[in-house]
Amino acid sequence: MKNKKIEIIVERTKTGYSAYVQKYPVATTGKNLHLLKNNIIKALNLYFEDENRNFSEDDLKIVLDLPQFFEFYKVINAKALSERIGMNQSLLAQYIGGHKKPSASQVHRILEGVNQIGKELSEIRFML
Repeated sequence: MKNKKIEIIVERTKTGYSAYVQKYPVATTGKNLHLLKNNIIKALNLYFEDENRNFSEDDLKIVLDLPQFFEFYKVINAKALSERIGMNQSLLAQYIGGHKKPSASQVHRILEGVNQIGKELSEIRFML
């Protein structure tokens, strides 16, 4: 039976990142996202050792808030994204800065825009 994805809450710290699972007493830290994922997988595997469950990155569902997302992915230009999704640039900046909390529909709108950009980028091929 395939393991259900484990939701991992990721937060920025002064020394890197921390991650925890709300459903289980599992938490860890890492200097970057790659190390954090490796550490949370090790922690999950250790916690479920008696059940012989073996987790991999495919079993993780990483959850970030908007400010953390834009901190992780600085390459995404918030101004260009706001124009693309038809959202006021100042409003998106307030969401990113944590000054305002977006509604579920606004989060969905932003995520759809980001996902569309990701899909388009994954389909690009350069001429050699």
